[in-house]
Amino acid sequence: MQTKTLLLTTGCVLPFLGVRAEEKSAGVTASRYPNVILFYIDDLGYGDLTLTGAQGYTTPNIDRLAHDGMFFTQFYSPSAVSSASRAGLMTGCYPNRVSIYGALMPGTGVGLNPEEQTIPKILKEIGYKTCIVGKWHLGDEPQFLPLQMGFDEYLGLPYSNDMWPYGYSAKRGDRHPEVTNKKSPKLPLYEGSRVLKYIESQDDQDELTTRYTDYAVDFIKRNHGNPFFLYVAHTMPHVPLGVSGKFRGKSEQGAYGDVMMELDWSVHQIVETLEKEGLTNNTIVIFTSDNGPWINFGDQQGSAGGLKEAKHTSMEGGQRVPCIVKWPNVVPAGLVCNRLASAIDILPTLVEITGATMPENKIDGVSLLPLWQGDLSVSPRDLMFYYYGNNNLRAVRDARFKLILPHKYFSYENSLPRDGGHPGKMCEVEVELALFDLRRDPGERYDVKDLYPEEVLKLQKAVAAMCEDIGDSITSVEGKNVRPSGCIDEIHRVQ
Repeated sequence: MQTKTLLLTTGCVLPFLGVRAEEKSAGVTASRYPNVILFYIDDLGYGDLTLTGAQGYTTPNIDRLAHDGMFFTQFYSPSAVSSASRAGLMTGCYPNRVSIYGALMPGTGVGLNPEEQTIPKILKEIGYKTCIVGKWHLGDEPQFLPLQMGFDEYLGLPYSNDMWPYGYSAKRGDRHPEVTNKKSPKLPLYEGSRVLKYIESQDDQDELTTRYTDYAVDFIKRNHGNPFFLYVAHTMPHVPLGVSGKFRGKSEQGAYGDVMMELDWSVHQIVETLEKEGLTNNTIVIFTSDNGPWINFGDQQGSAGGLKEAKHTSMEGGQRVPCIVKWPNVVPAGLVCNRLASAIDILPTLVEITGATMPENKIDGVSLLPLWQGDLSVSPRDLMFYYYGNNNLRAVRDARFKLILPHKYFSYENSLPRDGGHPGKMCEVEVELALFDLRRDPGERYDVKDLYPEEVLKLQKAVAAMCEDIGDSITSVEGKNVRPSGCIDEIHRVQ
């Protein structure tokens, strides 16, 4: 409480909060509304930063963000896979509430419903300039692309970089690599609403991080005098790994380490631009990941940092990801937060900070502003629900305990990963009801449901309430408050 009181009494927070409607209508200035830069890295695991134990390479610039800001140790992506995770981030909802499941394939005719209120739409209404560079993956039809969802500018791919004719890997330097995935169309690089070019070789993939970074830097310079929201959704380190000549061969860990070093460079370039433009103190920088690592790719994927399993699972390695928030004079520097938080909480937090209008439809996120201000005595989020696939509720946790619900999933354990850019096999396993004490057992190894039956009952009651609200396909419960996705036909395939 002392930290929060000091920040408020020194006037560091007041200029950003409690803006009245008549003040907003009078015009927005950058001094009143902080800029926001949101890094959303693809398939970055909990253990992929040097501050969380990465080996063979370093991420000093990302580590510096944590030194200058707050590091969240109990932070969760909205889902363990791409499209669902990004839908949750953009809307502040569990992705199943907005009917986005899995990873949308090209040409599905499905996307985020254009009627949903997204972070860029909400901020744009109060005068923000909005831009996305990188991966979108919330629908590739024209009506679902970023400019229809609240962004003023867009440079990037409409979906994952492996959804191209050449599969997970291609030979560098080969203009027309061997076709390995004939079902996928050409991979377009968009600028605005038009295709700028097609990504036709590994050389093209190698330049994506640099291309995104240059565009982001230019956007910041062009909007020096405007409040802005910049969403940096890097394609890497999703396979196939692309890295420019600046960093190829620079790490001790091969291509993955090289890619991570280039992503760290990208963060530095963007943060340094804020400093050069005099915008550092008036900019919120958020760094996190869309889900855990895809670890069956062996040497071309990262680390879950000792957490169980990885991407595509509802174990901790699938959804617990690193998160850093830096906001000078508001977020205390060097603070570690162990409170429960999620990417679905970013939208309501930004709404509270800017005085923007909250979405009329129900959301699941809560404001984390008290934590950002350094008051670690509060706990804005009591529960986190783990949904996967077509409305499968697989687990729930509170501050200490996690209840795993009976379900089947494809496991990385007892399976060998493959090196060289090809996926290793996974095996389907079936899990029964289990309770884990995450305070003592973050690896989810020791079932303690018989020791804490009262905790099982408490979390089961929370599950029942959530099933009534959003539903659960495993137990065939239909939720009452689920909204439709955008859909132009009846096809809905997910990866």
